[in-house]
Amino acid sequence: QVQLVESGGGLVQPGGSLRLSCAASGSIFSIYTMGWHRQAPGKQRELVARITSGGSTNYADSVKGRFTISRDNAKNTVYLQMNNLKPEDTAVYYCNGDVGSWQAQRYREVWGQGTLVTVSS
Repeated sequence: QVQLVESGGGLVQPGGSLRLSCAASGSIFSIYTMGWHRQAPGKQRELVARITSGGSTNYADSVKGRFTISRDNAKNTVYLQMNNLKPEDTAVYYCNGDVGSWQAQRYREVWGQGTLVTVSS
């Protein structure tokens, strides 16, 4: 089965940087949109950024100019480069993708388990 696994979370000082990775594994024939969502304590999960297979991107207003999403299609991996991190960025970050699986012979929306990013002074 297809799985997404995030990595790269951790503790960082305000103004610091962190790079998250999310690798998809399984019998994948294609992945259309990949993205990152986050959920802060006491808040709803929100879209952070997304990227299509063609490289089109969208960002939440709160992260524009600070975060950059990218992907490596050969590695079925999506990245989130986070710069100038703020305490408000503290959240569990989840990767997701619209993944076409040879095993299932169809597309599925798949979510990772999440990785915690903590920004504190």
